[in-house]
Amino acid sequence: MKVMIVTDAWEPQVNGVVRTLKSTIRELTALGHQVDLLTPLEFRTIPCPTYPEIRLSLLPKRHLRERIDKFAPDALHIATEGPLGLAARAYAIEHKLPFTTAYHTRFPEYVQARFGIPLSATYRFLHWFHKRSLAVMAPTPVVKHDLEQFGFTNVVLWTRGVDLDIFHPMESKVLNTARPIFLYVGRVAVEKNVEAFLKLDLPGSKWVAGEGPALAELKSRYPQANYLGVLNQAELAKVYAAADVFVFPSRTDTFGLVLLEALACGTPVAAYPVTGPIDVLGTGTAGAMNEDLQEACLEALKIDRATARAWAERFSWRAASEQFVSHLKPRPRPAMQESGATA
Repeated sequence: MKVMIVTDAWEPQVNGVVRTLKSTIRELTALGHQVDLLTPLEFRTIPCPTYPEIRLSLLPKRHLRERIDKFAPDALHIATEGPLGLAARAYAIEHKLPFTTAYHTRFPEYVQARFGIPLSATYRFLHWFHKRSLAVMAPTPVVKHDLEQFGFTNVVLWTRGVDLDIFHPMESKVLNTARPIFLYVGRVAVEKNVEAFLKLDLPGSKWVAGEGPALAELKSRYPQANYLGVLNQAELAKVYAAADVFVFPSRTDTFGLVLLEALACGTPVAAYPVTGPIDVLGTGTAGAMNEDLQEACLEALKIDRATARAWAERFSWRAASEQFVSHLKPRPRPAMQESGATA
């Protein structure tokens, strides 16, 4: 099958959406599908307000149409609701090309946290954007239920995976500070609730890996913590493996791939009992969830690293990508007349 994926989220961004798409494309190719990717790298862009690392494509309509026409996909997947997603949606509707969409992040909650825009306003936009989609792919049952509560009727599950070859238990001393070592990995932004982790009165030391608009302020307010920038996957694996507990303070993530990455390296998780951690950890014993995040951190210290690794092995990108393909609705191709056929 020829699959075109259109996304506003791509390199140089380092986030769960980009990692999900990269892993899915790799698996689709291995399964024998032909994949074409349309990203902001092909367009003139401007930085997104308050998120300069996110690039917004300018006037993408003409080039996008040319690219889709040239590739002639059997299936079109629109991964994001940005300028490219909007242009791809308009093209698909005009040309009667079936398309699917995805809901990767709790965008309304992020917008409310940063700008105070009511959830209802953003959800109205999302409902409009996704209502013509044949299937809106959500990462967890909880997110699927939440969208349905807001009136979405076309939501299906598209789970996530982890690369168990890159993220695995290993001897690592890259975080050479007092133990126990508590680690956060991800964007450093207000919606990630990183301060809830940094203000905890925990033994040992704290580390933060990642960048974002709140980084400078948090460094100033919590100088006793240790800070790393953006790391590649191999570097991240060593950081996860060196930590004693991975702390996930976000209350708004739909899944949280970093949870799986940490678990795959044998590092137990501490988190709030909310969407994301609940869907990854379930009723297993690989992490500790508590409304008192400090209690969760201390409880996670008691979890065996082998238990964390074993839980991560339940998630594979191959299974997630096969699920993705099952939701695609290929466009029917005109039947070719056989040579010498009669009416």
